[in-house]
Amino acid sequence: MLQLAAPTTTPFRATDIDQAIESHLDAFLKRPDLDLWRRQQPCPTRRFDAAIDTALAAAYGDAHGDAAAHRLLQRTLYRINRLQLFWYDDLRAYQNERSPYLLSLRNRVEREWQRWELGQVDVQALRCEPVADGLRRRAAAEVNAPPSEAGRWFQNDASLPAYRHLVAIASLDGLVEASQLSRTLGGVTNDMHATMTRLLVEEYGGGRPARKHSEFFRAMLESLGMQTEPEAYRDLVPWEVLAAVNHSFLLSDRKRHFLRYVGGLLYTEVSVPSAFRPYVRAGERLGLPSIATTYWALHVKEDTRHGPWMLNDVALPLAKRYPEDAWELLLGYDQQRLLSARAGSATARAAAAVA
Repeated sequence: MLQLAAPTTTPFRATDIDQAIESHLDAFLKRPDLDLWRRQQPCPTRRFDAAIDTALAAAYGDAHGDAAAHRLLQRTLYRINRLQLFWYDDLRAYQNERSPYLLSLRNRVEREWQRWELGQVDVQALRCEPVADGLRRRAAAEVNAPPSEAGRWFQNDASLPAYRHLVAIASLDGLVEASQLSRTLGGVTNDMHATMTRLLVEEYGGGRPARKHSEFFRAMLESLGMQTEPEAYRDLVPWEVLAAVNHSFLLSDRKRHFLRYVGGLLYTEVSVPSAFRPYVRAGERLGLPSIATTYWALHVKEDTRHGPWMLNDVALPLAKRYPEDAWELLLGYDQQRLLSARAGSATARAAAAVA
């Protein structure tokens, strides 16, 4: 029996804000000349802004916060952040991509959210830790690490509906894989840049659509009789998973956070083989065809190579190049580990609820 407990929450009632808050955001995103409309009308977003203030207080007022408030804020961030990637959809969906109002809204939520996230990490200890040794030790600990509690549950107990729910949640990120990595690669080239480009090229299948990693995810969905549109299951995604996605958007967007981004990517690449093996075994236990676990299996194989690339050819050289700021690599690593563990537990709880 899965024993993963949901975080303690503080009281937060949807009626305290506008129950149609997300439909308001949807209308803002689609409105022609959003900022001109705001200047011409008397406080047209006042109710929405008040709702965001209420949610910020409820989500980040203590160590855990309220799940409903977290969900509202992370969904808001995601709706704005996804405008930074092109989805080959209606061009009018991007008419407000540079809206000062949307930018200020994103910054307002990110500021409080990131302050809350940093409060859960011992930043001072990281500043004092030898960086190269810390990176090597962390990476070594992830190689052949035992499954997490959530991983063990998927491996040993998850039903087919639960496995399908896992795939549905993961599809939000799996079908646009590597898109955030691509946003970090502009600028002067060097050996570190070349390694990250190599990683991106492999994720994108060397320019061959059938080899792109996201296509393996699409094949997995098709084999399970599921929808293959990138955001088909967005409403199922827990806030903890959205937070991990939004965190990557933030770090890839801000070049000042490049070391944190690399630290987080290092964690992802070294930890994925151990994290995904339980999903492969779950599919095998359920008697699914190999195509229904192909994305997981591919990453178990490929990231065994990608992890050492990131450690030896990117993270450690960056630590030498930026000795005063190198501790941020450790911060990025530890934050990504925390975000990923939280997302994994939330995914398992959501899957268990449908089993």
